[in-house]
Amino acid sequence: MVKAKYEHLSIAEAWELLYMVFNEMIEEPSIEVPPEEGLWHVLADDVQAERNIPHHPVSAVDGYALKSDATSNASPATPAILKPHEYSWINTGGALPLGADAVAMVEDTSLKEDGDLYVYRALTLGSNVRPVGEDVTRGDVIAYEKDQVTPSLCALFVACGVRRIKIRRRPKSVYIPTGDEIVSPENLTQDQELPPGKVIDSNSALLRSLFDGWGMSLDVHSLLPDDKGLIREAIRKAAGQYDLILVGAGSAKGEKDYTAPAIAEEGKLLLHWLRMRPGRPVIIGEVNGKPVVGLPGFSMSTMAAAWTIVYPILSLLSGMDISREEILRRAISAVEAVNVNLLLPHSSPQGVEEWLRLKGVQIGEMRYVWPLKSGASSISSMAGADAFALLPAEATEYLKGEPVLAYFVLSVPWESRALFQGSDDPAFRRLVRYVRHEGADLAIRNVGSLGGIAALSRGEAHMAACHLLDPATGRYNDSYIDALKPHDRKWIRKVVFLRSQGFILKEGNPKGIKGVEDLARKDVRIINRQPGAGTRVLLDYLLRESGISPSQVQGYNVQTNTHIDAAARVAWGLADVAVGVKAAADAWGLDFIPITWEPYELVIPEEHIGHPGVQALLDAIENPMWRKEVEELGGYRWPE
Repeated sequence: MVKAKYEHLSIAEAWELLYMVFNEMIEEPSIEVPPEEGLWHVLADDVQAERNIPHHPVSAVDGYALKSDATSNASPATPAILKPHEYSWINTGGALPLGADAVAMVEDTSLKEDGDLYVYRALTLGSNVRPVGEDVTRGDVIAYEKDQVTPSLCALFVACGVRRIKIRRRPKSVYIPTGDEIVSPENLTQDQELPPGKVIDSNSALLRSLFDGWGMSLDVHSLLPDDKGLIREAIRKAAGQYDLILVGAGSAKGEKDYTAPAIAEEGKLLLHWLRMRPGRPVIIGEVNGKPVVGLPGFSMSTMAAAWTIVYPILSLLSGMDISREEILRRAISAVEAVNVNLLLPHSSPQGVEEWLRLKGVQIGEMRYVWPLKSGASSISSMAGADAFALLPAEATEYLKGEPVLAYFVLSVPWESRALFQGSDDPAFRRLVRYVRHEGADLAIRNVGSLGGIAALSRGEAHMAACHLLDPATGRYNDSYIDALKPHDRKWIRKVVFLRSQGFILKEGNPKGIKGVEDLARKDVRIINRQPGAGTRVLLDYLLRESGISPSQVQGYNVQTNTHIDAAARVAWGLADVAVGVKAAADAWGLDFIPITWEPYELVIPEEHIGHPGVQALLDAIENPMWRKEVEELGGYRWPE
């Protein structure tokens, strides 16, 4: 594998490299365009006003235009009296008529029936008048080189009579997706399944959207297979037509990772690997004087690399003058960047800058964020994040309540969002849209029944749900809630529904599984739930009652956090059986053997019962449309 000049740099070191290499290569071509065509471009020269604003004396108020000396000594006791030919009505912004040099505010006058105007305040020359050039004087510099043309600046140019502005030409960029396993979405019909081993090309859409948010355009090359010759030829041609070339995937060090050698053979390989997670296998090269960036294949890695490498290059090529403190905020298109406390402790790898995907909530008077799934391939957590944070390389352990700098890409409904932690359920998830119909919001963390109750006891949620069987009593939830509820607090409990728990099996039940005894067979493999999940508690109870040790069960230590995922593992052939709800089995077209009906119970601390999100959830539970959805899922019934 060809080696780059630099490897394993920090983000700051990579930026130094970018500025050192490409700042010297960049030409500064500029073009003249009408102001409207320069929107979001960077100015290549100062802009001077061509006319005064205002270009004629205008009124600053609604009132009467008149000569100021006609109001000498006017007061409420001795008003100045003007005849109709000595004044004229004028609106705010109206041009002063010839001969008038002041405007009497309508509040300081009264108009009599005979047409006489009584003025109760003496005016001086220019009272309530905006003089010529008060806002802008002809010849003033109204914008400077390297300013970005915003909509308001564009309006100023037009108002000042500027017909042409000189702007830096936007860089032309192209993205070249590669990979034998990649499938373009255009090549699939709506109902066509993605073949095994294939991955849809979502990164092209991701990068186009990022470029749109930056006010840039991006062309997308046709998809290329893992062929070094084809990739090299595409890079060579692109370097003759574009200012920036992005190559998708093939950036690691596998047998078919050809991006680095293709760049090296056509030009220079400058950097390979950043000390950043996700997004580590980034490549920076130069071909024909043009920057070439090799991007990792996973979507979150691609986005992190785009924020930290691609946008800084674009800012250089566009002539933007952006401080390094500001560049990430702009790259992320953050609505705000603020320090927010962590709801949960977090461990970060030593010596690596780590990107977190964050969700926000307010509990009491404190605002918190918590990390979502961290896998580079997790598109759902990337899409569901309210904010992102880049943890520094020197930080490894973050405590609960410790602040992190969060770049918010969404406006969080802090006052009305409720945080639910607890048992996963397919029907309960469908409540989110009904909560939003009530004008609030609901965030869900699937941490299992015991995890939800524990979160409530620590003050880390507005509500939880559980279905925890006590083997000693045969009752659900009571003993666990009694053990974890603080003695000085009251928790309100409500059974939302009863749901059917049972064995989720492959269609046709090819292994002939009939009951818990079959889980001890050597040819049967299960998928389990995480410790603390009510479903796992139920499984452990069934095994104990049947005298089966967990060590006898194949797959007992293989875990997943949701019923749907457990059913998916069975459908994919990764397990023969899972314990879960009937709705999950039905969703995947699987067989189901019922074991029991269990209560799915909502638990709400009394102090949160008036929270808008909690109230909206309680209302949503009674919504007949949601209840109809639940009944159609199957495997649920309502408490009597």
